[in-house]
Amino acid sequence: MEAVTKMASERPVVVFSKSSCCMSHSIKTLLSDFGVNPAVYELDEMQRGREIEQALLRLGCSPSVPAVFIGGEFVGGANEVMSLHLKRSLIPMLKRVGALWVVTKLASERPVVIFSKSSCCMSYTIKTLVCDFGVNPAVHELDEMQRGKEIEQALLRLGCSPSVPAVFIGGEFVGGANEVMSLHLKRSLIPMLKRVGALWV
Repeated sequence: MEAVTKMASERPVVVFSKSSCCMSHSIKTLLSDFGVNPAVYELDEMQRGREIEQALLRLGCSPSVPAVFIGGEFVGGANEVMSLHLKRSLIPMLKRVGALWVVTKLASERPVVIFSKSSCCMSYTIKTLVCDFGVNPAVHELDEMQRGKEIEQALLRLGCSPSVPAVFIGGEFVGGANEVMSLHLKRSLIPMLKRVGALWV
């Protein structure tokens, strides 16, 4: 039990799995698509795998895999994780423990961050609108980035549909072109930009 507790605290997200388990594969894929890099323990490939599996069963993991720990706390198996995802509770939980490192880190590097594609006319429109206000956003062109596809998948999982443009203000996801234009028409965009220090005047 102590070994499991120690292993479960090694990283923000830890998954106990079996290489042959399709449900484990689904949960690992879901987390990877968010841009999470969990510690994964394949019990069928570990010397102490059976012992760890018994400890997981005693903790209430039924079946024993997949067993997902977030922030050192046991969250559950495939059903529980999928349920959290459908209730839109999984991403906030992953954010709280700093597990969404790719998108979260990029989205927080400046007051305004835009994920874009150089060929996307809607992305161009939003970048022009924001720059016309005198804002100097961080712009990430996904079609020109090495990890662009991976980041695009993470944005889709975050609820960006389509994936670009995706606009973050003050580290928070605001939306795509429709949402940003709607905020602008309601006269809410400029006050929001002022609050995060993106407009100096």
